[in-house]
Amino acid sequence: MLAFGMDRLFTAAYRFLASLALSLLCLGSLQAAAQDEPIITQPSAVDQQYLQHQRDTINDLTSTSFGERFNGNKQHDIALLQRLLDEHVVANDDSRKLQAMGVILGDLLAQDLGMHWVIYKDKLGRSHALQYRDSDNYLFPITMISRRREADNLKPVADIYAKAESAIRAVIPAPYQ
Repeated sequence: MLAFGMDRLFTAAYRFLASLALSLLCLGSLQAAAQDEPIITQPSAVDQQYLQHQRDTINDLTSTSFGERFNGNKQHDIALLQRLLDEHVVANDDSRKLQAMGVILGDLLAQDLGMHWVIYKDKLGRSHALQYRDSDNYLFPITMISRRREADNLKPVADIYAKAESAIRAVIPAPYQ
């Protein structure tokens, strides 16, 4: 009788452990799947300060170099960004300043396309991004200029802007374009 009771106990324990292992495996799969989905949050106060610091840095540079500042006018600001590159005020390997230029580019895209800054976290890391409304459509303007320049791609800023703009306009419903 004792041996029979031990078999039942062993079987119950085995079933419990198998069930627990299966549950943990499923939970692990759910967590892995959840990590594939980006986490989108609003920029914190520190993020806002970072963006403003980038704007101030590049505005100070254009002010001292050319006596001009960015003013939110797309044609003016894109021309000023291009001038920084053409006149080698910002070098192709100066990531910080190139990324500061990307913030200005992002502000123009946000203004023209009704986008807003968000924090985009995924398995690759954390990035500042622009989101179109509450959709799954994002742009990463901070690196749009820097990645190209660092790879010696001399595509004009106007072309970079136009490509980003057309990517978002393609997903905007017809009556709102």
